[in-house]
Amino acid sequence: MALRIITADERLSASENKTSLAVFGPPGVGKTTLIRTLPADKAVCLDLEAGMKSVQDWRGPSIPIRSFSDFRDLVVLIGGADPSQPADGFYSAGHFAHVQKAFAESGIEEFLKKRTIIFVDSITDLTRQAMAWAKQQPEAFSDRTGKPDIRGAYGLLGREVIQALKHLQHARGKTVIFVGVLEKVTDEFGASAWVPQMEGSKAGRELPGIVDQVISMQLFGRDAEGGWVLDEQSAERRLVCTSGNPWGLPAKDRSGRLDMTEPPDLSALLARIDGRGAPAAALTTHSTSV
Repeated sequence: MALRIITADERLSASENKTSLAVFGPPGVGKTTLIRTLPADKAVCLDLEAGMKSVQDWRGPSIPIRSFSDFRDLVVLIGGADPSQPADGFYSAGHFAHVQKAFAESGIEEFLKKRTIIFVDSITDLTRQAMAWAKQQPEAFSDRTGKPDIRGAYGLLGREVIQALKHLQHARGKTVIFVGVLEKVTDEFGASAWVPQMEGSKAGRELPGIVDQVISMQLFGRDAEGGWVLDEQSAERRLVCTSGNPWGLPAKDRSGRLDMTEPPDLSALLARIDGRGAPAAALTTHSTSV
């Protein structure tokens, strides 16, 4: 593929201006319901966990995915062929042509061309499906004994998931939102940290470097001075958007346009990231123990 120059005007156009986000939150906080804040005529949910019950009234479409192979086929259909891949490799021109032929009668390719927001629910279940696939591959068995090699399976899992996420993240004109479970982990010394829940460690380590924005969704209350405090008994949800936040939650704002916390509205959030939304009023935030 020939190299091309993208001008500033092109970069700001709808065909080039896109954002990739990873949104993590504990089970039950309402991550999937964030899709209600996205336009039903522009978004599609790639449903890996059969979890649409909580948003069954959302008017947008979803595509149920039961295997990592199906996810990989959808990714190449969305992102097109990667010219750097070998002819017989995944995401290659050959793979793209094969998937186009397989889905020719379904109309999925034309449908996906019209969708500019890809909501992946969830990346946690994606890694589980990928692990089930990886355990069946030759790399997951010892060359010497023929017995299962769990290290080989985890290595393959990490490589394949990261390749899939990068390919989807590079899709032209597509804003991609990865949703995942956030869990609190305590080590043997009693120190606690919030980390994304995924199979293997490679995907969890590398995902923050792939996406533009990392956001944590949590329940918050107010302290006596009006600052936000984590409160699992509260009903108010907030999106934590910047690193160095006092709660130690995973977050990264590459745009530099977000406040430390934002309302749970993805359309408004994307508008602010793109510079189209009005800055929110400054909020006082106080440090607190989790």
